[in-house]
Amino acid sequence: MAPVKIFSGTSTLYLAEKIAQEYGQSLGEVSIEKFSDGEISTHFVESVRGCDVFLIQSTFSPTDNLMELLLLIDAAKRASAQTVTAVVPYFGYARQDRKDKPRVAIGAKMIANLFSAAGADRLMTCDLHAGQIQGFFDFPVDHFTGSIIFVPYLKSIPQENLIFASPDVGGVKRTRNFAQYFQADMVVCDKQRKRANEVVSMQVIGEVDGKDVVIVDDLVDTAGTLCKAAYVLKENGANSVRAISTHAVLSGKAYENIENSVLEELVVTDTIPLKKECSKIKVLSVAALFAGAIKKIHDHESISPLFISKSRF
Repeated sequence: MAPVKIFSGTSTLYLAEKIAQEYGQSLGEVSIEKFSDGEISTHFVESVRGCDVFLIQSTFSPTDNLMELLLLIDAAKRASAQTVTAVVPYFGYARQDRKDKPRVAIGAKMIANLFSAAGADRLMTCDLHAGQIQGFFDFPVDHFTGSIIFVPYLKSIPQENLIFASPDVGGVKRTRNFAQYFQADMVVCDKQRKRANEVVSMQVIGEVDGKDVVIVDDLVDTAGTLCKAAYVLKENGANSVRAISTHAVLSGKAYENIENSVLEELVVTDTIPLKKECSKIKVLSVAALFAGAIKKIHDHESISPLFISKSRF
């Protein structure tokens, strides 16, 4: 069987080191440099000939990180790696998954084409903004969810009056999965936007009076929608409101919005590093999830145990 070698891009080194440690080996050595004009150059310091190569890089603030990852994929293929798997805990441009108005790009599909052109054999990622993006790729995609990270944590908090809330109509399926697992009810926060990242109005569809609410989302950007949803839920009689979200994009005034919100806490994963500390944000790691996935894929085993199931917890 081909040996496994794990490498990291510069932006996700903090997570890649934990993944490699969970897997039981050290990260491979790769050189990534920039010319004075900003052009990126990548070089594998050690041989990858005949190896199963796993390249770890999230594409947040995505342009440089994405280009770096594409160059690493190309370098690995040209160095005769047996397989090259792109491990992308946070897949940027996933919000551009369709034409929602005339004359716009479908960014997620374009990025998928770039991965194919670079020579990737497989993609591992977590909580795509829209699950159907998997179909944009012409090679296998292992699409994990944050549920296996969040469920054990949610089990540790009081659950007598637990109810789950989707911050918008698009997140209903994701929220329903949690509600069904915990045999709890769910509500939907129906929002109207004036433009991206700006919510005009919001109303709750369902009853939350006297309930402890958990808002479920895949990512938090400016936190405007999240904080507005928390406020509206409290206005409708919720005892407490906390949120779980896989990707902590947290741009603009997000940290200020969260700190000043009625949220008890926001629980995220480390697919994206926090820019600064926040008393209301708790971080859980996806390192064990991706390390387990790398092992199972290399050993040609089923990855089903890495998804949420009642028997696991």
